Amino acid sequence: MDVLTVTLNPALDREIIVENFKINEFHRVKNPSHSVMDPGGKGINVSVILSGLGVRNVAMGFLGGYIGKVVEERVRLISDLITTAFVHVEEETRENIAIVDPLGETITEINSSGPLIKPDDLRMFIRRFEVALSRVKHVVVSGSIPRGVDNEICKTLCKKVTDSGKISFAEGIGPAFEIAVEAGVITVARPDLRSRKLLFAETMVELEDYVRAAKKIIESGSRLAILSYAIEGDVIATRDGIWLFKTKAHIDRSHLLGTGDAFMTGVVHSMIENENDCLLAAKRGMAAAVAEAEYIGKELISLEDIERHLDSFDIRKLE
Repeated sequence: MDVLTVTLNPALDREIIVENFKINEFHRVKNPSHSVMDPGGKGINVSVILSGLGVRNVAMGFLGGYIGKVVEERVRLISDLITTAFVHVEEETRENIAIVDPLGETITEINSSGPLIKPDDLRMFIRRFEVALSRVKHVVVSGSIPRGVDNEICKTLCKKVTDSGKISFAEGIGPAFEIAVEAGVITVARPDLRSRKLLFAETMVELEDYVRAAKKIIESGSRLAILSYAIEGDVIATRDGIWLFKTKAHIDRSHLLGTGDAFMTGVVHSMIENENDCLLAAKRGMAAAVAEAEYIGKELISLEDIERHLDSFDIRKLE
């Protein structure tokens, strides 16, 4: 087993395609293929895409109620390369809804908060995490923090990973993510900037803001920082410099669903093979994201897709 993914707050993702979607109007979904239900949460998404690349992995986190059972069953049906080790809790797992309008090039997302995690649930999870950690080399901690779990959790988990001499990948936003970054326990850090462009108490607007935040992440101890700067561009920082990756072709906003998770998956896959070349990992992550953007929904990409898109973006060194 190569990879452990942690999704503390999984979801059942409902993706609905509605052309010319407008607020406060009646819409009917006529095509059954335009309404899709998938297991979701950023770590689970990484597990699923990794399985498409032939990588065996363990997915864990918290699941609850009927929706939680549906999520776990669907994860298992996707691939026998994914082993599940979820802790089951009393309250219901959340549902997330994404309304995709390919004509208007928009995605409207409605995300629930998720279940309350009790102290006994968290203790059980930590025990299972430590067992799973002993069997893998790479750990991905991604997504939001559920109610009942304090903001030290990302730091706690990633410290266990790095103390074991293994590689930690984390994507998130807010205090939990920032505490872990500043503690220097994240090897590869990717802020989730979809909902707000706020990081380390600074609102990021100009390219210089993203460069400054990327520098801070590297100076805190990470080896690779990935910041989504625009739909078609990412700021990449390593200990050797800072670059702007920008796609050569226009990316339709309605095709962005799953591209961030594909980026992280490409990075993880690259570092399984070569953990010392962070810039190569970022390139393969960008290629994976561009490959995913060819689809309107979440689709499994292949290693051939990644190879095919390694020259689909320009690279400019900033510093």
